[in-house]
Amino acid sequence: MDKYKSIDPNQLSIADGMIDWVRVVSKDNMVLYANKKMQEDLGENIIGKKCYDVLCRYNRCENCISSTTLEKGSIMRKHHKLGNKTYMIISSPLFDDKGEIEASVEVFRDITNEVLLSEKLQEKNKKMSDDIKFAKNMQNRMLPPKGMYNGLSIDYLYESSESLSGDYFDVFEIDENNTGIYICDVVGHGVTASLLTIFVRQSLRTIAKGNINLNKIMKELHKTFLSLNLDYDKYFSVFFGIYNKDSHVFKYVNAGHNSVPILISGKDIKKLMLKGYPIANIFDNVDYIVEKVTLKVGDKILLYTDGITETTNSEGVQFGVDRLINTIISDGNILENIKSSVNNFSIVHKDDYAVLLAEII
Repeated sequence: MDKYKSIDPNQLSIADGMIDWVRVVSKDNMVLYANKKMQEDLGENIIGKKCYDVLCRYNRCENCISSTTLEKGSIMRKHHKLGNKTYMIISSPLFDDKGEIEASVEVFRDITNEVLLSEKLQEKNKKMSDDIKFAKNMQNRMLPPKGMYNGLSIDYLYESSESLSGDYFDVFEIDENNTGIYICDVVGHGVTASLLTIFVRQSLRTIAKGNINLNKIMKELHKTFLSLNLDYDKYFSVFFGIYNKDSHVFKYVNAGHNSVPILISGKDIKKLMLKGYPIANIFDNVDYIVEKVTLKVGDKILLYTDGITETTNSEGVQFGVDRLINTIISDGNILENIKSSVNNFSIVHKDDYAVLLAEII
């Protein structure tokens, strides 16, 4: 240390009270100083040794940060594994009284516990991610196949903002003449919302089997939901209808679904307006109004969620129902037009959306 006049041992001795390791390395890679903690933990006096003799087993360290510090005066950082411990090493320049770099000061902080915790979190996150991917795959597989259902031709769009969606729909046979069709929107996103979509699917398929009384079906769905004893902030809306292939009558009920379904008959558009309470545990007993409409071959019913109409552009303007209707009545494939129009309107789409198109064949 004698020839390094600017390095004051009294100042460096402050480092002896630190729990981090501290050492000073010269331009020729010689250890000029090591604090008490470092020498005690290593069990040897490393002053006068080459810096890499301690860390890299007598071979120069790859990515030597002190060399960069001594050459450029940069403060450098790296992780280094030493035995069963991991250290964050920070190398800073030490200047002489002429302002020239004379040595580098290295501080070693033991981050072993942090690294182990990070590895465990990464492992858990990977498992969670794998589980969510599996659940998403299952949710998609539970969607009804596109195609024919008792005189209905079914096609749809389905997009989720996260891996799992709270928007869902289903088409299923009630009996040989009647087909059930619904769309629901569960509050929120992610795992909780997706689990409730499965609840809706299984419950409606069970309750409506052989039963075409829409009010009773919805009351039973509401009763079943209440039995779950969920928090008040867990609820969903659903528009549910039953199509009879013989009479071509479509009966429907609305449980709080604010995305009004649209009947398309040629160039004529009709909104299937109907009010109703959502499925929530703030209501003990609810009756639902049932409406009906007689359809003809070529008529189409469009069900959708608010992820379509409430998507916004860069100026904060919503896509809206009017823009949706204009898209519907334009030439070409309705669903392709909707998807293209929404994507062009909002480059970054942040909400789930589902669109179901049923055509009378």
